[in-house]
Amino acid sequence: MNRLPRLTRWVVSLALFFFVLMFLCRLAVFFAFAPPGSHFSGVLPAFWLGFRFDAREVGILCLLVLLIGSIPALHPFSTKIGKRISLLLAVTLLVWALFFYVFDFLHFRYLLQRLNASALSFLSDAKISGSMVWQTYPVIRILLSLLCCFLLLWWLLRIVYRRVARTEYHGNKAGRISMGVVVFLFCAVAIFGRVGQYPLRWSDAFDLGSDFNANLALNPFQSFFSSLSFRKSSFDAQKVKANYQLMAGYLGIAKPDSSMLVFNRSVVADSSATPGPNIVFVICESFSAYKSSMWGNPLNTTPYFNQLCKEGLFFDNCFTPSFGTARGIWASVTGVPDVEPNKTASRNPAMVDQHTIISDFDGYNKYYFLGGSASWANIRGLLTNNIPGLHLYQEQDYTSSKVDVWGISDRNLFKEANAVLGRDRQPFFAVIQTADNHRPYTIPAEDLKEFRKLALPADTLKKYGFENNDELNAFRFTDFCFQSYIEAARKQAYFNNTIFVFIGDHGISGNAGKMFPPAWSDDGLTRNHVPLLFYAPGRIAPQRLHCVASQLDVLPTLAGIAHQSYHNSAMGRDLLQQYRADSGRSNLAFIYDANNRDVGVINGDWYYTRNQQGSQEKLRWADFESEEPASVNRDSLLGVNRRYTTALYETARYLLLNNKKKP
Repeated sequence: MNRLPRLTRWVVSLALFFFVLMFLCRLAVFFAFAPPGSHFSGVLPAFWLGFRFDAREVGILCLLVLLIGSIPALHPFSTKIGKRISLLLAVTLLVWALFFYVFDFLHFRYLLQRLNASALSFLSDAKISGSMVWQTYPVIRILLSLLCCFLLLWWLLRIVYRRVARTEYHGNKAGRISMGVVVFLFCAVAIFGRVGQYPLRWSDAFDLGSDFNANLALNPFQSFFSSLSFRKSSFDAQKVKANYQLMAGYLGIAKPDSSMLVFNRSVVADSSATPGPNIVFVICESFSAYKSSMWGNPLNTTPYFNQLCKEGLFFDNCFTPSFGTARGIWASVTGVPDVEPNKTASRNPAMVDQHTIISDFDGYNKYYFLGGSASWANIRGLLTNNIPGLHLYQEQDYTSSKVDVWGISDRNLFKEANAVLGRDRQPFFAVIQTADNHRPYTIPAEDLKEFRKLALPADTLKKYGFENNDELNAFRFTDFCFQSYIEAARKQAYFNNTIFVFIGDHGISGNAGKMFPPAWSDDGLTRNHVPLLFYAPGRIAPQRLHCVASQLDVLPTLAGIAHQSYHNSAMGRDLLQQYRADSGRSNLAFIYDANNRDVGVINGDWYYTRNQQGSQEKLRWADFESEEPASVNRDSLLGVNRRYTTALYETARYLLLNNKKKP
């Protein structure tokens, strides 16, 4: 050790000191709150991941000490001010650690959750909250214990400092610099959390298989600061209750209860297919309706998918609640619109607990295939925390090589998924998330032998909704990938007993020209209008339906087609059941524009929208198969759609925090 510079030794000593302290705190959480029957051997992965989370905070401290101490005038062992600054940094983290861990322990005891930013809401009623704490906990004893613990740890820190100060360094200047660089790199990796494209994120904890293991892995710093920007994410209970009866009627809640805000409804299948059909649910990147062939775009970009739509159940009037892949994945999986104004719901730790109808497919193997990493947008937390036994395949799990920032190509993604599904002899529910129809619009060289690019004039591209030839060819390549997959799947044993579902995660803003009503181009419906196809030759009769549909409706409709009983606590409806009831005339599609803070609803032939930051509202014709009537009662239409928009929005805010998965 005497060959280590004193600054390096001090940094390493601080790291060891705080690692031990955080380990003991995590150990205390385990022994205090572990479920009955838990064994320490079963939580070792949680402790390892917890060590990596701890390394982030320790890395920040050590990096500060290293950088400041590298300034000669502020060296912790050469100058008095350097010593003071270095010890001040150490004692600051010590105080913060003790403070956070004590409150975290009490918070976990009270709510069985690690400390998060929602605890700041207690400050709004500080007097009441303070009285509750005083009457619930032995505050004086806790404070005295905290003080004694601090004094003991501070005494140990000073001993460590004095021992380091007594050592002598026998190396040269070059050795000192090289050791500093090594420590700097270790700190940087510790802060980032891994060597890779994405940093370590709180959602990685939910790969551990249980809520307790996830909470055990997290530390209060990670859980608190990860949720800090979402601390105001909430709902207005009075507004939810005021609109409850309207929503209860729309959702078909058998026994409405506005005081308890009951949204749960259980659907029992009228018959059961044995064995149940396999499900392949393809979430298609930027599958914008007006750019595709199904609505007659003259560039004929998706001829193969157009043919599939003629052979399946095709909803041509389907909309996503929001723009953006993370919001699209969220709505598809949970059935709740992502109306989180701060980033996205998938990034909010308080919203990670969600029920999904996918988990109701009992006896099914569950798969999720994406070409890149599930760390993106913290999608991992949504998936692994709520779909028991999920087999999650990412870029590192494939034999195919990564082609760009989004991982392997879509064609190879389908090949890899098809190979896995072809080996499965159990019923399965598989989600495949594509990505190539997105900048940088990569088309692998290996596929150019079969796929031929087009080069069209700029004015032609613009006229029919495309910015450039790269975008056009990426869109066409998506159709090529669909064809490659379906043709390969036909050769597999699973094909004849499988329901394939395709939906866009969102559309793309642009000028739809005369192909659609002005609301598409003027009011941004091109962002939300996407194809929705249920395809199962011999099982689903070909049909094109024009009733309004939403991304939220996909899983209830799919469960109905598969004759699968399910529990629904979200906002989607079975489109076919509703079509039998009223030809889908009552269907609604909620629209939320996070960028402009607009909310609205597609209701029949009309699109209503209003801005949340003002009183501006609009009512636009939204049916692309008929002409707008010469005269209508606009005041009546505005009133109806205003009420539905408010009800859908307030209910979505509530369900983001209350659509809990079944215990």
